[in-house]
Amino acid sequence: MCRHLAYLGPPVPLADLVLHPPHSLLHQSWAPTDMRGGGTVNADGFGIGWLPADSGDGVDGVVARRYRRDAPMWSDASLPDLATSICSGAVLAAVRSATVGTAVTETACAPFMEGAWMFSHNGVVERWPASVAPLADALPPAVLMTLDAPTDSAFLWALVRERLREGLSGATALAGVIGDVLALAPGSRLNLLLHDGLHITATTVGHSLWLNRGRGSVTVSSEALDPGGRRWQPVPDLSLLQASSADCSIRNLDQGQP
Repeated sequence: MCRHLAYLGPPVPLADLVLHPPHSLLHQSWAPTDMRGGGTVNADGFGIGWLPADSGDGVDGVVARRYRRDAPMWSDASLPDLATSICSGAVLAAVRSATVGTAVTETACAPFMEGAWMFSHNGVVERWPASVAPLADALPPAVLMTLDAPTDSAFLWALVRERLREGLSGATALAGVIGDVLALAPGSRLNLLLHDGLHITATTVGHSLWLNRGRGSVTVSSEALDPGGRRWQPVPDLSLLQASSADCSIRNLDQGQP
């Protein structure tokens, strides 16, 4: 499985999200508390995506930036300097525990991106890849030939991205993909996380997710970054979360396709 987080709000150093909190993503990489049988550590790589802090209130034409490695987050000696020097108000980061039999490569690490979109998957597609092979028929051959990696997470991103390219909302895209995957691979764990610089959209299917609403900001994370903090609230399973810096809604996934 994996651990991931997303932040939207006033620009902050990346280190304030991934390194400094008591139960930061770095801490979750080697000491997660709620993996639910999906491994014990997240040592198969990591990635941090962000939008430039000077992108303003819009994301048209903005391209997200990314730093990924195929080694444990704690082994990267360059990360502290990098994460301290970069500030952003739109961040998506993840640490990876690879599904058995899938590649451990830099390109297999979230976030997966296009333009301002950033995407992550925490979980596993049951009986991958045979179970969801029929869904490949909906993708252009060129998309299948250029997947970031031969993994369930990269395939899920391709399915979501095609819906986004068609003009569907993030909520509709995530809910539709989850419905299609669960119909073919019941029991899959599908915590999906999508960030476009203005909104965070997330799902909970079989894994934990926590929400923190601050003053003009929102953070969601697989595990609370400050477990003792009063503002952290668990998101129920089988939920669809939509958040901006101003508001947040949570509803059942079966009501998630507006």
